[in-house]
Amino acid sequence: MSDPLKVAIAGLGTVGAGTVQVLTNHADQIAARCGSQIIVTAVSARSRDKDRGFDVSPYAWFDDPVDMATEADADVIVELIGGSTGTALDLTKAAFSSGRHVVTANKALVAEAGTELAEAAEASSATLAYEAAVAGGIPIIKALREGLAGNQVIRVLGILNGTCNYILSTMESTGRDFDDVLKEAQDLGYAEADPSFDIDGVDAAHKLAILASLAFGTKVGFQDVHIEGIRGVAAIDFEYARDLGFRIKLLGLAGQTDQGISQRVYPCLIDEHGPLAIVDGSFNAVIAEGDFVGRSVYEGRGAGAGPTASAVVADIIDIAAGRLNYTFGVPAADLKELVSTPIENRVGAFYVRLKVVDQTGVFADIGSVFRDHSISMESILQRDHDSDGNVHVVIVTHDVKESALNAALTSLAAHEAMVEKPHVIRIEDVGGE
Repeated sequence: MSDPLKVAIAGLGTVGAGTVQVLTNHADQIAARCGSQIIVTAVSARSRDKDRGFDVSPYAWFDDPVDMATEADADVIVELIGGSTGTALDLTKAAFSSGRHVVTANKALVAEAGTELAEAAEASSATLAYEAAVAGGIPIIKALREGLAGNQVIRVLGILNGTCNYILSTMESTGRDFDDVLKEAQDLGYAEADPSFDIDGVDAAHKLAILASLAFGTKVGFQDVHIEGIRGVAAIDFEYARDLGFRIKLLGLAGQTDQGISQRVYPCLIDEHGPLAIVDGSFNAVIAEGDFVGRSVYEGRGAGAGPTASAVVADIIDIAAGRLNYTFGVPAADLKELVSTPIENRVGAFYVRLKVVDQTGVFADIGSVFRDHSISMESILQRDHDSDGNVHVVIVTHDVKESALNAALTSLAAHEAMVEKPHVIRIEDVGGE
């Protein structure tokens, strides 16, 4: 058995504490699997006296995690602080400058500074490992970087945020409004006091940018992700979706097109029988499509102390076993510039919900606007009048370019019979019957 691998952990929240416990409780099993003992030698956190379920006294304590990154007796620095700048970025750079490996669960850090950090890691003959940064306990980073290495990946997509998936699943099953379910998610600890990072799609966009870089061999392009959250999804949309054979999910989708790479996060309608439609609650799921392997589906818990700590430890084990990888699957110098495809170029079907005054000629006017913009309608649904005498009209279009639909919606919004702004949800083909 080789010399022990020494680990220092910055951040002792639920994931950090879970990582210590996994390494301690499964020490013999881990040593057998990687050929060396893995021992925690140092830790850093805001408070030394907090009860974390284990004794911190056996470990060297550092008040400053950046100091720990350079001074601790450690081969690997585990960064569990969070944030794309500040301490997390500083300690990661410091660790590389000292020739130490870094393991992180910080998706914002990898998405926003990943290319720079990949270069720094290679310059110091170290590795940046981040399995825990995307989809918690689902080993999707390893799958893309290693398991599918012989494929040209065509598309990668999935449910990447458990908070949003919980909210949408609960709205669908209970018929309750967004604000009500969001409050419940906060009370249960699924959503933060300030939930905007999750419900506005930023968290999913960070994860998608990482997956796209791995899948397509490009520099990380978080700034090029088109992002829309779930605040605009209404309870009535789930009723119509059910009638039409769809479910509503917040998806991250990245794919190669003739114009470049598309990276998009938004709520969309998907076939109720598809592989992502059955993923409910706080679970995550990812689909990768390769030219030889076809479609691979990965599902599991996307967050939480246990799944995330499990992924952190898996990266540490790889380092102990000498399985060192390029950050995004290829040398940093070989990462291509990401050429982004604008959302206006998307071609696909749409769900359009209109609230209109029930008066003669309205349907004819709607049809004329769609005809004038060369938009073909696949189906139309109408609910009963509401208390004000208005009606909801739902139109499902055939495939149309997004810019053409936007032009039609602009015309419709100006119509005197429109009670509110047209509401649109994209329809995505992610597999089904």
